Amino acid sequence: MFAKIEIKGKIILETGMHIGGSTQFSAIGAIDSPVIRDSFTDLPMIPGSSLKGKIRTLLAKKYNNGKLVEPNKDDIKVRRLFGSSEGDIKSSRLIFSDSILSNAEELKQIGVSSTEIKVENTINRITAIANPRQIERAVRGSEFDFSIIYNAEEESEIKEDLSILKEGLKFLEYDYLGGNGSRGYGRVKIDGLKMDVVVGEIDNKIKADCEKVFEG
Repeated sequence: MFAKIEIKGKIILETGMHIGGSTQFSAIGAIDSPVIRDSFTDLPMIPGSSLKGKIRTLLAKKYNNGKLVEPNKDDIKVRRLFGSSEGDIKSSRLIFSDSILSNAEELKQIGVSSTEIKVENTINRITAIANPRQIERAVRGSEFDFSIIYNAEEESEIKEDLSILKEGLKFLEYDYLGGNGSRGYGRVKIDGLKMDVVVGEIDNKIKADCEKVFEG
């Protein structure tokens, strides 16, 4: 079979998020660790690779019985979705798009910039010398519309695959996205999930079952 299903939703930041951009050629006094930005709009973004990598890692922890192994040795259910490059080679069934900040104007109207500077200060235990760093973060309340394309290859596996993807998105809500998660960065909420068959056709019963997966 050949069909494509698009899963759309919104990532809402509940705490500031830092996904780092390049610091090459930074001027003296510049931010130590800027966020990655879309070159066209200059707004903060979530790279598709960051979202894909995080969700794969969270699912691998579950389906590999709590162990993180080399990706090509992940459980078959994880490799089926995200692909593998050695042994039983599989193409990824998921295509993740970059997500650009979508409510910049709304933030601006309430007097909030799209990013903030968080000063982190580490103390050397031996010398007691402080090492302050300026880290840029996308602000709490930022919203990023995301899109994931699922390539339907085996009709009998569609519902299970999409249920696992939904599970990964739920895991993300109880983890973090980006860096410094143990310090409270990158807590997110997933909202407005919906799916649509955008190419080809799938059985109406399977489609209805998959729609229920994303309604819950």
